[in-house]
Amino acid sequence: MRKDILRLAWPVFIGQLAVMLNGVIDTVMVGRLSANDMAAIGVGVSIYITVYIGLMGTLLGLSPIVAQHYGAGRHGEIGASFQQALWLAVALSLLGCVALAWTDPWLALAAPPPEVAELVRGYLLAVAAGLPPALFFRAFYALNTAISRPQVVMYINLVGVALKIPLNALFMYGWEDAGLPAMGGAGCGVATAVIAWLSAVLAGLWLALDQAYARFALLQRSRPDRRRMGELLRLGVPIGAAYTVEITSFTFMALFLARLGATTSASHQVAANLTGICYMGGLGLASATSTLVAQSIGAGDPERARRYALTGLRLAVWLALVTAAVLLAGRLPIAHAYTSDLEVVRASLPLIAAVAVFHFFDSMQTQFGFILRAYKIATLPMVVYVLAMWAVGLGGGWWLTFGTQPGDLAGALNGERTGALGFWVAGTVGLAAATVGLGLLTARRWRHEAGAPLAA
Repeated sequence: MRKDILRLAWPVFIGQLAVMLNGVIDTVMVGRLSANDMAAIGVGVSIYITVYIGLMGTLLGLSPIVAQHYGAGRHGEIGASFQQALWLAVALSLLGCVALAWTDPWLALAAPPPEVAELVRGYLLAVAAGLPPALFFRAFYALNTAISRPQVVMYINLVGVALKIPLNALFMYGWEDAGLPAMGGAGCGVATAVIAWLSAVLAGLWLALDQAYARFALLQRSRPDRRRMGELLRLGVPIGAAYTVEITSFTFMALFLARLGATTSASHQVAANLTGICYMGGLGLASATSTLVAQSIGAGDPERARRYALTGLRLAVWLALVTAAVLLAGRLPIAHAYTSDLEVVRASLPLIAAVAVFHFFDSMQTQFGFILRAYKIATLPMVVYVLAMWAVGLGGGWWLTFGTQPGDLAGALNGERTGALGFWVAGTVGLAAATVGLGLLTARRWRHEAGAPLAA
């Protein structure tokens, strides 16, 4: 069973790491332009991710549905469900394009200087044009993950990241001979949109030309189906909401910490970026485990589903412990790898130590959350995320950082003394609470399978 999980996990890890590298490339290349371009990309990306993640998460409700059909051998149902996901992607694209292209409310909320605001506007208009293919590609991702073909998505993501640097350079600096003007930081958004369209085209061609998909009848004409769309939304909406809770927790944390100065903000960014990189390993395991659990459920083998779930959890524990040990042992060279500013290095060291513990619980709650999705359980986990990440993590972090006095016993983590550490401690407690809550929901499901009635 370990081999089955790892065989599916590593392509997901590589593919998602490639996606993350796109953001790293944007940051590095824009950093060579100007402070205004850097600020504009920071604001623009935060807005885009906030809109995109929730919409993308809604489409991921397709994965457990397709995986259960695949395990049961209901191949025709896979095509019908995928077609409903495409209709949903069209509807979500309309909402998302309006949300991104109507830039005035975002700019009023962020209130950047006029020169930055113009760059943000250009960036948002560009990524709005790339949102429809990006959402189509997420449906393609959900499909391939569910039928145990994550390598296909990995290959396309690697093509995208390989093109990111030359396309960024083309649109950021322009091409005078071809009449293409320099767009500065906004050119990153154009490059992102071009890659999204290219990825969607490659995905469509793969679906049409690869005979392995023929048995699913994926590209037949269809109409919106109330029953299938309802099933997709019942799973997808809470999943999308949970992703939104998670991403906005980091967004608001960064906004709150900005008032403590550049050093605190920079050290927080080091910790946040490191967390994102570490998360990819746990995400790969969670995605693979969820797929195999859902396929086993569809095949009518709940015992095999539990064994896959427990095997995935054990693998995740070991991976998280090894990752935490590496972070603790290497926190000084890791901090220096991010920055040469000694003040930022000093502020980052306790945060990297906190990230080691944070990551363990982040990986565990991810495993339980994905296992529950395999059982088509998404609403109660969403409630757990809201309470754990917003109430405990964000609310508790605010209180520890800003609601206490530096001289009091309760003020040991006040922001004037420890910078961003209060938020990371509260976030870790929130993730621990989420792990317990989701673990209890999983155990409750297994007790029900064993014959114990579910409580009302």
